[in-house]
Amino acid sequence: MSRSTPSRAGTGSRSRAAAREPRPAYECDACGHQPPKWVGRCPECGEWGSVVECTVTGPTVSGRVVSSRVPAEPARPIATISAAPARARPTGVGELDRVLGGGLVPGAVVLLAGEPGVGKSTLLLDVAQQWAAGAGSPSLVVSGEESVSQVRLRAERMGTLHDQLFLAAESDLAAVLGHLDAVKPGLLVLDSVQTISTTGTEGVPGGVTQVRAVTAALVAVAKGRGVATVLVGHVTKDGQVAGPRVLEHLVDVVLHFEGDKHSSLRMVRGVKNRFGAADEVGCFEMHEGGISSLADPSGLFLTRYSEPVPGTCVTVAMEGRRALLTEVQALIGATVAGSPRRTVSGLDSARLAMVLAVLQRRTERLTLHDREVFAATVGGIRVVEPAADLAVALAVASGGLNLAIAPHLVAIGEVGLTGEVRRVGAVPRRLAEAARLGFRLALVPPGCGPTSTGAGPEQMRVIEVTDVRSALQAAARASAE
Repeated sequence: MSRSTPSRAGTGSRSRAAAREPRPAYECDACGHQPPKWVGRCPECGEWGSVVECTVTGPTVSGRVVSSRVPAEPARPIATISAAPARARPTGVGELDRVLGGGLVPGAVVLLAGEPGVGKSTLLLDVAQQWAAGAGSPSLVVSGEESVSQVRLRAERMGTLHDQLFLAAESDLAAVLGHLDAVKPGLLVLDSVQTISTTGTEGVPGGVTQVRAVTAALVAVAKGRGVATVLVGHVTKDGQVAGPRVLEHLVDVVLHFEGDKHSSLRMVRGVKNRFGAADEVGCFEMHEGGISSLADPSGLFLTRYSEPVPGTCVTVAMEGRRALLTEVQALIGATVAGSPRRTVSGLDSARLAMVLAVLQRRTERLTLHDREVFAATVGGIRVVEPAADLAVALAVASGGLNLAIAPHLVAIGEVGLTGEVRRVGAVPRRLAEAARLGFRLALVPPGCGPTSTGAGPEQMRVIEVTDVRSALQAAARASAE
């Protein structure tokens, strides 16, 4: 009795059919990671309950030779291509133009991300009004989170009403494209990309698949029609842009909108920019009437005293390419038993602890190990760069010794564990900004003064200090003059 065996043809047919059949797969709805099986917690981003089942087809590459086709536009020598269509057009908001590299480029896609309530919608509504008033083409604001009446109320409060500013409330991509056909704007603001979905793609609005598909479609439309597009994006708990990482690669510019809700200061920080520098920072001030640019924000971070006060020192912090004068304040409390408190606001707590240890070890008159220390910056700015170490040390020493530092003095430098003052970057730019605001004396690391660099502000006296002890002596002499 013979056993029947399947024919090769039947086996090949079944294998090809199995290859064509969809197979189950799993994908994280938060970061796009695809684990081999379902898990309760994504191993990539750590989110719970974000792994969902999705369907993928078999491999699309079958080994066949891909035939060539005639391109839509032939390749041309680079010298014959005009750069005029890619010139930036000012938005009318100076600080945003500074970060963008001069303005918005037609066809460029900008992603503006920030925490809820920081002022993203307020800023972009002002940008849309300025564009409608000065660019000669309409601007379209599509809101997926608010109704048109809510946006209108904000526009009335800000004074941003204009006949060429159009509003729409949509959450479907096809409807958004319909508004583009009807209005034909030069600027599109989509608030936010996580609220828009398309019926041709699986997943919920805001999911990885939907965000990727919507963004890719909007990028293609923006490039094809030459519409400058600004997408508002959400952020995660750790401050990263929500959605798949490919979202930041699809767009041309990525901006982060930062600010403390308890402070009026807001900053737009460039993270990626294909049309300009990626390390620029724009400063804004939030108020009841909306938001306004701060061309000279150093006044927010300085306090003017009628007479010198112990426990304060001014430094120059770098935010991207921008030099900002910042006041550091320190308060030395009474002696306490046990572990004294070390409270900071706007500074790096680890660097403050290091500076306190250096002062305790390298100076004779300061005793800080059993005293409470409170240190903070003025105006809500956060300074974490090592260049502020010397100003922190002088402010703590000034508060501990009850010795006021001269109000026209700035201190710039990193403090090492042996008490030496180390060099930092962009010292000429920092000194120029301090001299512009009227400061006449600067303490800098060795090799950063005019005698070493060959240039310096004429109206400023620059003293090179080698360690913390010499810096304290120079500050004491300047205060006595």
